Amino acid sequence: MTFVALKRIRHHWFSPQLWLRRVVLWGGAICVGSIAIVFAMGADQANILLHRMVAYSPYLPLVVTPAGLALAVYVTRRLFPGAEGSGIPQVIAALQIQEDKLRGSVLSLRIALGKIVVTLFALLVGAAVGREGPTVQIGASVMHALGRFVRFSRQETEKGLILAGGAAGVAAAFNTPLAGIVFAIEEMSRSFEERTSGTILTAVIIAGITSLAVIGDYPYFGHTAAVLPLDIAWIAVIVCGAGGGLAGGIFSRLIIASSTGLPWKIGDLKRNRPILFAAACGLVLAVLGLLSGSTTYGTGYHEARSVLEGDGQVPALYGVLKLLATAVSYASGVPGGLFSPSLAVGAGFGANISEIMPYAPAGAVVLLGMAGYFAGVVQAPITSFVIVIEMTDNHQLALPLMATALVAAGTSRLICPTPIYKALSEGFLSRTKSTKASEASGKAAGKVPAGTTGETQVKPPAA
Repeated sequence: MTFVALKRIRHHWFSPQLWLRRVVLWGGAICVGSIAIVFAMGADQANILLHRMVAYSPYLPLVVTPAGLALAVYVTRRLFPGAEGSGIPQVIAALQIQEDKLRGSVLSLRIALGKIVVTLFALLVGAAVGREGPTVQIGASVMHALGRFVRFSRQETEKGLILAGGAAGVAAAFNTPLAGIVFAIEEMSRSFEERTSGTILTAVIIAGITSLAVIGDYPYFGHTAAVLPLDIAWIAVIVCGAGGGLAGGIFSRLIIASSTGLPWKIGDLKRNRPILFAAACGLVLAVLGLLSGSTTYGTGYHEARSVLEGDGQVPALYGVLKLLATAVSYASGVPGGLFSPSLAVGAGFGANISEIMPYAPAGAVVLLGMAGYFAGVVQAPITSFVIVIEMTDNHQLALPLMATALVAAGTSRLICPTPIYKALSEGFLSRTKSTKASEASGKAAGKVPAGTTGETQVKPPAA
């Protein structure tokens, strides 16, 4: 063994700095897993309280939801700017921001706290949002803060820790470690770098172990043993793939439009009166809740599980109504994700398709619908079928789910060429650059040349 090899071994196993970094990474992963568990419990309690309110009177949301969404948007804009929306676009944007100060505008412990508090409040008042996307931003924020504390290298901070935190968030939120890894590679980074792979895997494993230790090994949406015979039933793959991709692409266009600028007076209302716009969105959500028998509120977790296991009743138009409720919730500007609501929409569409395909097992078609619509929304086919397999503990449908996700992602790209999270992250990057340019212009405006009296006013970027 050469002297160089011995030196590397000694550095790897006995370097205090490396051990400090490992301890910080492991501790951060445990923190992310623990926060995800508490967040999930809070979301469940918010859902329980919401349905108690609806059980008392289904008309209460007509008042509570508009007022609640208006308050949530006000608090987000005043106290937690950068916490709005899903959270995944902010993490993707953070990976491309070089300046540490600007990165802190989308990743910080303050934003993580706001994400938890305001998302839970939004769920309590009836918003159709998920907690998985917010958990990604929370995980990335925790890891980013720890990286700054111990002064990690630039490469590890930008790629390793941020990606690891986001991946750990997905793994702990859904109890799906493999999906966390795949999502970090396929969606958040759109690449795989050898230097960050070990960091991601370590964070996902530790966060997953934390989740397993506290709440055990469970399939997120229950278990189904449904299989798809290799015969005419495979038509469901084409229908769920093409239909899910079409619906997912349309939904993505709606979300991107709500972020970049809605048309006509609706867009003017959102830009100029965002609190009033949020209240109007809350009223629409309450109406959708009445039409759906109060099934469109919240994450959609219980409705999707009941559809999959065949022991519950949802309206025939549940998929459409939940899609609209999710789009309106996101457009309002409250913090909240798209994962669980999208899977619930897919379950509703799958149930509709199963009714016109009696030759295919209903449970299998529902799973195909979930994978197809989710892949159509995020355009990440590998993540889509992996996350459905892990959440339902059904490996017999691996090949049909793969095929459905690929067809859906391809169909969605015809409708929405730019993936939703990429488009939204570009919006955050643009606003961040505008903020930086405004600050630079403000400093320059303060240096007025001699003999002039000009004054420059810098408008802040649109929220």
